[in-house]
Amino acid sequence: MSKAVLIMGESGSGKTTSLRNLPPDKTFYIDCDKKGLSWRGWREQYSAQRKNYFATDDAAQIGALLRNVDTKGQHVRYVVIDTLNGIMVGDEMRRVKEKGYDKWSDLAQCVWELVDSAHSFREDLTLIFTGHTQTEREESSGYCFTRLKTNGRKLEKVCLESKFTTVLLAKCVDGQYIFETRAQNSTCKTPMGAFESDKIDNDMMKVLEALKEY
Repeated sequence: MSKAVLIMGESGSGKTTSLRNLPPDKTFYIDCDKKGLSWRGWREQYSAQRKNYFATDDAAQIGALLRNVDTKGQHVRYVVIDTLNGIMVGDEMRRVKEKGYDKWSDLAQCVWELVDSAHSFREDLTLIFTGHTQTEREESSGYCFTRLKTNGRKLEKVCLESKFTTVLLAKCVDGQYIFETRAQNSTCKTPMGAFESDKIDNDMMKVLEALKEY
C-alpha cells in the first residue's frame, strides 16, 4: 500500500517550496498548474529530459502516469501532484460549454478516483498532493473554518481530506513558512504521535522522515 499526503494552503503559503528538498532522482513531479516550480535552479533538477517532470491537468493522463511510475519507474519514491485545483479547473474549462448536472458529477468522479487510487500503488511509493484552501466565516459568531477548495458541491460533500491520514496546512506567519499539523479550525491532521508541535518547518523531507513509522 502506497502512502499519500496532502499539503493545502493559500497561494504563496509555501506549498510548492516545501518540496525543495525532495531528491530529484527519486521524484516524479506532475505540474498540474503548468507554472514551473518556485525555487532557483529547479530547471536543472526537474525536466522532461530528466524524465522526472510532466506538465498536465488531465486527470486521465495523470492516472496513466501514476500507473506507469508504479510499474516501470521502480527508482521513483515520491510523486508530486501540484495542484488538485489545477486538475479541477482544467476539467471545468475544457467542458465550459456543457450544461447540466452530469458535468459536475464527472468532475467529482475524476478527481475522487485519482485521490482514491493514491493508496493502491507499491508500498515504497509516496504520493504528495497539493491544493488551495478556502476559509468560510460565520458572520454571527465570527467562527472561521479552512478546508481544501473544490469545484462544485459534490466534491464538498465527499470531503477529499477524508482520504488522507496526513493533511498539512501551509502558512506564512511573521515571514516564516510553516506547516500546521493539527486541526485549528481546519481539516489539517496528522497521525497521533508523529509530531510533537502544532507548527513545524515546511520541509517535506522532514515530514516524510517523521511519517516513516506510520
